[in-house]
Amino acid sequence: MTLRGEVRPLSVAPMMDRTDRFFRSFLRILTRQTLLYTEMVTTGALLRGDRDRFLDFDDAERPLSLQLGGDDPEELRQCARWAEERGYDEVNLNVGCPSDRVQSGRFGACLMARPEHVKDAVAAMRAEVDLPVTVKHRIGIDDLDRYEDMRQFVEVVREAEADRFSVHARKAWLSGLSPKQNREIPPLRYHDVYRLKREFPGLVIEINGGVLNLQQAEEHLGHVDAVMIGRAAYDDPWIFAQADPRFFAQDAPVASRRQAITAYLPYVEAKLSGGIPLAWLTRHLLQLFTGRPGARVWRRMLTEGPQRPGAGPEVFEEAMDRLADEVLDEPPGITDFGIA
Repeated sequence: MTLRGEVRPLSVAPMMDRTDRFFRSFLRILTRQTLLYTEMVTTGALLRGDRDRFLDFDDAERPLSLQLGGDDPEELRQCARWAEERGYDEVNLNVGCPSDRVQSGRFGACLMARPEHVKDAVAAMRAEVDLPVTVKHRIGIDDLDRYEDMRQFVEVVREAEADRFSVHARKAWLSGLSPKQNREIPPLRYHDVYRLKREFPGLVIEINGGVLNLQQAEEHLGHVDAVMIGRAAYDDPWIFAQADPRFFAQDAPVASRRQAITAYLPYVEAKLSGGIPLAWLTRHLLQLFTGRPGARVWRRMLTEGPQRPGAGPEVFEEAMDRLADEVLDEPPGITDFGIA
């Protein structure tokens, strides 16, 4: 279990339609120590939906944080309790998502305009559970985008003793930009996150946004406590095969992509026997050979293979047969551009 006060220097950001349990299980083969997140789960889904489905995970996915979307302190308190009962290592409050659906529920990034309310929500969760309670937010929203506005938000919320502030270094426009555009168009302002750490040295500050590889993550760690990698983790998951030795002083769990795929196959077999469609298990590995010879063939075979009646784990084996041994057995850290 992750303890209050423990700082993990590297995490993979919560991403809708990305960080589901199947992707997390594969990532865990590549890195044992990097903190992983669920997709955002709303309090309404847990209170009124299929709670077991939303909270279920395999113990091997830990350390794992449940990201909650909601604004009602009492509902968040209840959901935090369920997270602790289920064995999650952390509860994270989403104060960064700018989508219209989230705004209509009065949570996500729009909560940055209500720091006292966020403080109350964090305090309610902290009082209920022994897990770390963390906050993921933007550097600002709309016209509340000065450094001073973010500083005021953090200054208020820290009174509830949030265990970490994970800061996406872009502001969010709550109207006029799509969630995808909000990840790309507002400029990155890393210097504001660095300044936040300098002015609040006692707080755990994590930086997020535009981090593409482990080298960039290491550079950020000269200024903040932790680094969160988002889309790059999905676009090139193999970069995490070097995470444990570089950030946690532990051996890499696998020595090649071939080993990683082979280690994933028993999990695939178990999920298929439980009725999980093969496509749910192949789609997260499409980018495993990003930038390497044979990447296009790999993607095609993992896309087309699950469409065959009765297809199973052999789809992965057939795809590996189409790749060169030197690519399959290439050690972690090697890319077309040098060291990842």
